Amino acid sequence: MSFRLVVLISGSGSNLQAILNACGQSETATGSLRISGQVVGVLSNKADAYGLQRAQLAGVPTAVLAHTDYADRVAFDAAMLKQIELWQPDVVVLAGFMRILSTEFVHALHGRLINIHPSLLPKYKGLHTHQRALEAGDPVHGCSVHFVTPELDGGPVIAQAVVNVESTDTVETLAARVHQAEHQLYPTVLAWLADQRLSLVNAQVCLDGLALSTPPQLAISRSTAP
Repeated sequence: MSFRLVVLISGSGSNLQAILNACGQSETATGSLRISGQVVGVLSNKADAYGLQRAQLAGVPTAVLAHTDYADRVAFDAAMLKQIELWQPDVVVLAGFMRILSTEFVHALHGRLINIHPSLLPKYKGLHTHQRALEAGDPVHGCSVHFVTPELDGGPVIAQAVVNVESTDTVETLAARVHQAEHQLYPTVLAWLADQRLSLVNAQVCLDGLALSTPPQLAISRSTAP
């Protein structure tokens, strides 16, 4: 049975597109990286999220649940979980989903919920990561894929991609290069999951049966972002 991914989005869905490409679910799919699975559902909290169109073009079922229609976060997350489980995913992928998740939601998907964050965690949890890296004078920046726990951006880090910070960088130029790195890092980690190489055991990330003391850092090639 094919490995099943459900992706949660709030916006343009460029990481979703990179995942669809790697699953071979897009006419624009390029490159040698392949995820041995398929995206079986895309859920958004915003009806105008462009990522929904990306999913529909790939023939992937979509659903929209507006958080404003629910009394509180717990009720909204319960409705999301009900929809997600209809798709029977092996993993739930947060790809630009701009909602803080309830503890109940996170616990229900323990070990099956991952996120990508635009910093080299544990640095710069939360928002405005590129600006903070520039203000700190960091020589490198990047992105991290991690298992999700109730602590915001605090779950065990699986892998990272590093980009150099140039002296001429602005927030916009640095963000663009980090996005490009995300489009390579996320499919790589999902390929590990689909091939059953990756697991979470007692809050410890294991790759090929070995506990990782530090997250691997991937070499990123320059390419056109989805």
